[in-house]
Amino acid sequence: MPLLEVRNLKTYFHTREGVVRAVDGVSFDVEKGETVGIVGESGSGKSVTCYSLLQLIPRPPGRIEGGQAMFDGKNLLKLSEEEMRKIRGHKIGMIFQDPMTSLNPYMKISSQLIEPLQLHKGMGKTEALERAVAELDAVGIPDAKSRIDSYPHEFSGGMRQRVMIAMAMISRPEIIIADEPTTALDVTIQKQVLDLIKTRQEDLGTAVIFITHDLAVVSEVCDRVNVMYAGRFVECAPVEAIFTEPRHPYTQALQKSIPALQEKGEDLYTIPGLPPDLTKPIGGCAFAPRCEFAVENCAHGWQPKLVETGPNHWVQHCRGCVTV
Repeated sequence: MPLLEVRNLKTYFHTREGVVRAVDGVSFDVEKGETVGIVGESGSGKSVTCYSLLQLIPRPPGRIEGGQAMFDGKNLLKLSEEEMRKIRGHKIGMIFQDPMTSLNPYMKISSQLIEPLQLHKGMGKTEALERAVAELDAVGIPDAKSRIDSYPHEFSGGMRQRVMIAMAMISRPEIIIADEPTTALDVTIQKQVLDLIKTRQEDLGTAVIFITHDLAVVSEVCDRVNVMYAGRFVECAPVEAIFTEPRHPYTQALQKSIPALQEKGEDLYTIPGLPPDLTKPIGGCAFAPRCEFAVENCAHGWQPKLVETGPNHWVQHCRGCVTV
């Protein structure tokens, strides 16, 4: 039985301009110890999907319209705020995209690290501080014992991200949600942070949901990948299949956009057009207006659905998809 089962999750934002269907019926599983990637362009619904699982979307205007997320025998989407507080930071941890805005600038790192231990584990301050120092040391903070009483601004960007990883891991959660944790870092630090997440995951047996727009990162850390576009999954497959036999035109376009795969001297490939307006109903394939394989009736007259085209390889089948 999967550690987490998400079925037909729908999260909409009710705004003055209309109802934004940010997540429009996604389903996926997370097994113990594995890393599941959610990849797509900005605005595709990746972060909203995972924020919905922890009931962290702003309400209003956000609203979870349907679906379920079964974890530890409970539907996360139906829990009260008090019940969710017992899960957030305890059984499900979160590594946020920008640690400078996620860490409290007025509190010492020590206070922020020991809070979940005192709240969820019932530890005293001395014992919690010892665990916090050990966790900072484990994530590569030099001289952790003396630096634990520093403030967030006294750390570099890479070190702040390490602190965020320590905070997410310190309670030994069963699942970690990593929301683009390397976006604001240079390439060298990105590699260090990815290696660190992978090492801590292996040490603790934690499952990871990894949100990113970078397929190169996906190839480094993920076991399975869900490709997301306009609030829906368009392809779900093991990571090897995503790179060796991508079957949805959007997945192929994302791969062609990777600079490292371009021939020297060639113009960098960009996906033409813009993502669709999610306040308007989408009939058919949302990617059709940008797709080089689209035919006349791709974008209307049918309901998109995922079709299994190979072992554990699911693709949103479109009438113009010559690769499916």
